[in-house]
Amino acid sequence: MKNKGILEFWVGLFVVAGVVALGVLAFKVAGFSGGEFTQTYKITARFGNVGGLSTKAPVNLAGVRIGRVTAIRIDPDHYNAVVEMSIDSRYDNLPMDTSASILTQGLLGSQFVGLNPGGDEIHLEDGDEVMLTQSAVVLEQLISQMLFSKAEGGE
Repeated sequence: MKNKGILEFWVGLFVVAGVVALGVLAFKVAGFSGGEFTQTYKITARFGNVGGLSTKAPVNLAGVRIGRVTAIRIDPDHYNAVVEMSIDSRYDNLPMDTSASILTQGLLGSQFVGLNPGGDEIHLEDGDEVMLTQSAVVLEQLISQMLFSKAEGGE
């Protein structure tokens, strides 16, 4: 009888540990993990197509996360997407001619904003807009273009 109680205790402990591990994993996947930036500044960029980009997506520079996407909205005058990004203030020396691209992690992974610094001596400041942008590559459009070019007899 005593062994049954010990076994139930260990099974219960194992179940609780599993639930805690799933909770931690869910928070990490959702982007609620710790280590957020304390001092930030905001910049925006306009894209013709953001694909599957979402808020809280990473903003990377040379493969290093330096910020997050904080908002995505449509500009009612020009009908393009305006992406607002919060950048860690340690990277407040990004040149004004920095370009922004929407990239995909892996072949079918999540999307993020990649920044590529230019060489301008003037730096981006809080509220500035990145003027050089490259929209997301939509895999379905690439496949359909390839199929239509093959159907027309193109190589």
